[in-house]
Amino acid sequence: MSGARVLVTGASGFLGGHVVPELQRHGYEVFAAGRNTEALALVADPDHRVPGDLASLRARDLPVDAVIHCAALSTPWGHWKDFHRANVEGTGHVVEFARRNGARRVVHVSSPSVYAAARDRLGIREHDVDRSNRLNGYIRSKIAAEDLLLEALDARTVPEVVILRPRGLIGVGDPSLVPRLLDVHSRIGVPLFDGGHNLIDVTAVENVASALRLALDRGDPAGGVYNITNDDPRAFRELLTTLLELMGETPRFRPMSRRVAWTLASLLEGVCGVVPGRPEPPLTRYTLSTIAYSQTLDISRARNELGYRPVVSVDSALAGVAAHLRRAA
Repeated sequence: MSGARVLVTGASGFLGGHVVPELQRHGYEVFAAGRNTEALALVADPDHRVPGDLASLRARDLPVDAVIHCAALSTPWGHWKDFHRANVEGTGHVVEFARRNGARRVVHVSSPSVYAAARDRLGIREHDVDRSNRLNGYIRSKIAAEDLLLEALDARTVPEVVILRPRGLIGVGDPSLVPRLLDVHSRIGVPLFDGGHNLIDVTAVENVASALRLALDRGDPAGGVYNITNDDPRAFRELLTTLLELMGETPRFRPMSRRVAWTLASLLEGVCGVVPGRPEPPLTRYTLSTIAYSQTLDISRARNELGYRPVVSVDSALAGVAAHLRRAA
């Protein structure tokens, strides 16, 4: 499919900003869609920028061969109406754009948050999803977005759909995972559960961009779903210690009980849920599900069907992030 015309949504964001140059390097004609015009200018020339929100795509005439849908509202806390508007209605806008413009395939970036649970889970396969998961609005919206795409596939509104679930993106420009952990570390120390031996998967953002490129013409077009990680699970404590030492910081951990933390998070969510403005709690059950329990993903399907192989190691990604943050300090 090299040489094809591809629209990338969320191109002004962290992941989309890596996907655009990845496709360009492999000979695709890429149209970069996003709300941040300054960020779009860094990845595309004026003729290939599509400024605006997802709703603005519905009526846009721009024939393309495929769409890579990266845009999403990703946060552990928020109003359901905001998650629904951004992640469910937004995906509906992408489907309508694809229909109007004859796109053959939609490659959708979903989330392994759909596997979230208060227990250790190792080697999770793509079908191991509780589609009634209501741990937070983000998870609900990502499940609903996947369902919407599969309905569009069944209705032949979109001929082909491939869904990727990348875990724990790290890299230069990460606006969420590492900054949140470093903020907690600087304020109170990072909570540590079970001695920090719980295994977690992370993924270099460059590897996700590569997987999305591969999904343009590989994988099951009838709604194939693929886990994406670096396939290099690390103990939570080891991962954080490596990053902090690369930054010249002395790791500060705060041992906590899972049971006590879960009860506290539930109480904080209850209080913040009724306070005017619904401020984000300092601790949420979703956050605990990602840092207090082992969670690793089986990526054999991505290896076998997409030909996916991690090209940037966890250690290289951490070193790059640490170097960037030191320079910015």
